[in-house]
Order: sequence, then C-alpha cells, then structure tokens
Amino acid sequence: MSNKKVIVRFAPSPTGSFHLGSVRTALYNYLFAKKEEGKMLLRIEDTDKERSKKEFEEEIYDSLEWLGLDYEKEILKSSERTNIYKEKLQELIKNGSAYLAESQNSLDGHHQGKVVRFKNPGGKITFTDLIRGKIVEDVTDLKDFIIAKNLEEPLYHLAVVVDDMESEITHVIRGEDHISNTTRQILIARALGKKEDFKYVHLPLVLAEDKSKLSKRKHGENASLKYYIKKGYEPEAILNFLALIGWNPGTNQEIFSLKELIKEFDTAKIQKKGAIFNVEKLDWLNREYILRLSDEDKFSIFNLEFSKSKWKDSEKIKDEVFMKKLLEIMLERIHRWGEVEELLERGEFDYMFERPKIDGDKICWKKQNKEGVERIMNHELRIMEENTDIKKIKEKIMEYAEKEGKGETLWPLRYALSGRDKSPDPFTLLDILGKEESKERIEKAIKLLSS
Repeated sequence: MSNKKVIVRFAPSPTGSFHLGSVRTALYNYLFAKKEEGKMLLRIEDTDKERSKKEFEEEIYDSLEWLGLDYEKEILKSSERTNIYKEKLQELIKNGSAYLAESQNSLDGHHQGKVVRFKNPGGKITFTDLIRGKIVEDVTDLKDFIIAKNLEEPLYHLAVVVDDMESEITHVIRGEDHISNTTRQILIARALGKKEDFKYVHLPLVLAEDKSKLSKRKHGENASLKYYIKKGYEPEAILNFLALIGWNPGTNQEIFSLKELIKEFDTAKIQKKGAIFNVEKLDWLNREYILRLSDEDKFSIFNLEFSKSKWKDSEKIKDEVFMKKLLEIMLERIHRWGEVEELLERGEFDYMFERPKIDGDKICWKKQNKEGVERIMNHELRIMEENTDIKKIKEKIMEYAEKEGKGETLWPLRYALSGRDKSPDPFTLLDILGKEESKERIEKAIKLLSS
C-alpha cells in the first residue's frame, strides 16, 4: 500500500430499490477504508434523469444509516455537477480527445443532432485488479464511443471519471459487471491528464440460489434490502452474511461484529467467482444475533412486532408476565422478527388468546380409546386441584405418565390445552395459561369425551 491516504467511494444510482449487491459493495468499500484508516465517500450517480427518483435516493441514505455504515458528511450528486462536466468536455474537445459528431439515431439510441464522441486511440489497455491481477483489454472494437448526448448533457462514463479524479479516489471497488466500463474510463482519465490509474477491485456477483445473478428484474423485492428490513432481520446479521458472500476469512469463524470484519478484511481473500445468497444461512445467522440481544431489547422488539398482529387489542398485551412467557415460546421458533406477526396471523398461537375448538377423535393417542383418555384426564385434573405449584403438578403428572404411558398421558393434555397437533409441551402451556384457565380447558375436553 502506498503512502497516499486511501479514499474510496460508494456510488449507487437511485433508479430502483436498494439492491443487496449494492449493500455488499458499500460494505466492502467501508471495510477497506476503515482497515486502511482512509475514508469512504458517498456519491449519488443520478445522471439517468428519467429513471432516477428522490424516493430511491432517500432509501439509500436510510439504508446506510440502518446498517450503521458511516461515510464522509459531504455527499456528491452527479446532477449538481453538470457545469464541471461541461468544462471537462470542452477540455477533451480542445485537446483533440473528443469531437462533435452527427448522432446516428438507430445506432446510438439518441435523438438526431450532435453527440460528443471520445476519440479512441485503439490498441491494448492494461490495468491491475486487486482480485484478478493484470487485465489486458483490446479497446479497438469500442471504436469512438459517446461520452455526451450534446455539449450540455455529459453521460455516465465521463461523469464518473471526473468525479473520481476530483475526489482523489485511490481505489475503485465495485461489481465485476463494471469491468467492461473500466477500459473506457481509463481512456477518458488519461485524456484528462491522470498520470496514474486508479486501483481497481471488481467484486464477484451475488447470485440467487439458481446461480443466476440476483437481480430486481428476475427476483423482484427479494433482491432489495428493504424486503429484509421489513421481514425483521437484524442489520448486524445482514452485514455479517453479506461479508461472507464473496469473501472468506480463512478460518472457521462465522459470526463477526463490524469491528472484527474491519480487522480481518483483506482484498486478497475476496474470491473471483460469484457467491450464492443462501437464505437458510442468513436465517441461521440472524437467529444467533436475535438470541444475543439483551432481554430488554428482545422484549421491546417483540412488543413492537406483536402490535402489528391481529391480537394487538387483546387484554393479554397488558399482562407483562404472559407476554414474556409468550416471547420465550416464540423465540424457540423464529429466525427473524417478522415471523412474530406471521405466526400470529396464521393462527399458530390463537389458543393463547381464546379457547380452542377441539376434536374428540384427535384427543386420543394412537389406538387409545375415549374412556381411557377420560379416566387419565380426570386424574390429571385431580392432581391440579390438589397442587398449586406448576412445578409440583409437573412432577405428579410425570409420575403418573411413567405408569400409564407418556404418549397416553401427555398428548391428550397438550391437545386439550391447545387444540393443535403441534404446540409447546403441556407443562409450558400450563405455565403460560395459568392453573384456572388450564383446568377449565381440561374440564371442557372431559365433557366432550363423555358426551
């Protein structure tokens, strides 16, 4: 590394929802800058006036703040720098590196009139990529390419080079889909007097599970960060996960704080091939981050998610003991916070808030008959009436289950309390529902069996 202070830039285009590939590019720029004690600039490349939207620009700012990726306070916007680009355009024309030409509408996709073309010297361009090593490209086939629609409207290739030069960028870290742009931009930079090429890092693509490029067009909202925020993922889990898509620390460690990522990050360990976005791995990681939260934070987030559900007006929400017990039960099942609302909306925990409808045939364990179930449940009811402590009730019922059979004893009890084929164990249910409510549900089941 040279003695020159490292300056990188993250330069997204506000033409759509913030893409996960862009998030990883921002992260790698951030990690590299922090590791090298440099700085990261944010530049909004809104040269595409038709597709650039203010809402997408705001989404970029909000997303970076949510992720905790800080950047230099001053934000560059391409749309506010047109006069600078025009000056550089005139400079290129003056030094013979560019010229006005008639637009060939069908070929260039521009309106009839004058366009500005870069005078391509041809031959081979060599540049170094910190992942791929030396890259040699023959630029002859690029011919004289367009760098401005007219003298007033410079295009992307010119704008990005001018901005990178004026900001004194040292390293351009971006996706490998930009490799084809690099030679054009090197030609423009050299024509504008840049003596030394930027250092380049072209990152491998983020791939969907079918190994195609993860794209908004093909994979819709699943390719955007907004989708994962809405689904209740932790920002630290997203960063940890995306860091490991395309980069390998060379150890077995899988969970990294942002500080640890900065310490371990090395461009030499970035892989060349695209890496798959595996949602199962993300879910596993996210669950680890949820479980590491403080009890206070867990309960606060849980209450927020609960307030979005159909049970938000239930009296139960005022019962802190009940809500904390419900949280413990749900923590055994969720991998992201959005699942709290999803499970409640599906009715998975309706029995916590209202008495379940039970099926007299389902209450029996395997080949057990109704008379046998009724006898067992009456005995369980007597145990509950004779004991007040849930722990003692559990001991007595388990003693009884050892004689009668665990399935024959515990299945009917659990089903009577929940009315579901799958639910927490009966003692967890007894604890959260309380002794009196549990007794009434068991009595209702006995009545159904005897009718």
